[in-house]
Amino acid sequence: MSVRLEDLSVGHAAFEVSRRVTREDVKAYADASGDQNPLHQDDEVARAAGFPGIVAHGMYTMGTLASAIAGWAGSGDALVRMKVQFRAPVFMDETIVCGGSVRSLDRETRTAVLDVWVRVERDGGDEWPIRRSEAEVRLA
Repeated sequence: MSVRLEDLSVGHAAFEVSRRVTREDVKAYADASGDQNPLHQDDEVARAAGFPGIVAHGMYTMGTLASAIAGWAGSGDALVRMKVQFRAPVFMDETIVCGGSVRSLDRETRTAVLDVWVRVERDGGDEWPIRRSEAEVRLA
């Protein structure tokens, strides 16, 4: 998918992408990043820390969000910057929903600033592993 700046307006719901978090993905992220913290790999260690099981890396969650933004914009090169607040953990087999909406547009620089977030349904309500965050993208 690729979006054109001319097709956007402030407040426009830009994208919403879902992804199920798996142990295999979290292990692959740990191997690629070098972050082998047992909190992300050993259920007993995670339970001892007060979690129901292993926790996905915050950067895994942010990377999934960045991938969703790049997919919407049409290229990873379009993502100029991203600033996020990590607010809640993500657990295995949860489905995270990455989304964003247009906060501002600069037609001269062909950039859009997006309000971005990651949501997960938990215990009948929404948790926000990433919220009050933003991304700037340069569009064709």
